[in-house]
Amino acid sequence: MENTTELKAFNQLFTDYQGRFIRFANTYVRDMDVAEDFTIEALMYYWENRHSLEANSNIPAYILTIIKNKCLNYLQHLQVREEANEQIKNHADWELNTRISTLEVCDPNELFSAEAQEIVNKTLASLPEQTRTIFMMSRYENKSHKEIAETLGITTKGVEYHISKALKKLHTNLKDYFPIFLYIFYIN
Repeated sequence: MENTTELKAFNQLFTDYQGRFIRFANTYVRDMDVAEDFTIEALMYYWENRHSLEANSNIPAYILTIIKNKCLNYLQHLQVREEANEQIKNHADWELNTRISTLEVCDPNELFSAEAQEIVNKTLASLPEQTRTIFMMSRYENKSHKEIAETLGITTKGVEYHISKALKKLHTNLKDYFPIFLYIFYIN
């Protein structure tokens, strides 16, 4: 009989307060499904723990306190998630801005010139000494074949042979930089 009386009282409490509890929760969580879940969970918690409450307890205030705490936990969780999302967004923005600014200051001519120059330096260093000397006199000192031949005591055909040998090696090594190769070594 006591259980029936308690059940009737609970049903009356549910009927009287469910809508108010849901509206209260929804005011804060702004999600009707979540508000309804919190209200049902709070009512269930009250029902399961009703015997541990004092006889003169304010039951609606007790249930509303449970709903309030559920809403607080929910909102605090949302706040943590929003802060984490903000940090992720800030990092993504920083990374994007960094990529944009480094790309804006990037000068492809400098990149290719530096890479091509490194290949030229390594290629020249790998040539036999006489070939390297003749090539450098021709391309870097702007000496004619005749001047080089006289300086080194060889024929102009010998000078042409060494220059051709150096150009073939450079052409092979600078195949990815063909316009630079033409500009540096053939246009001069």
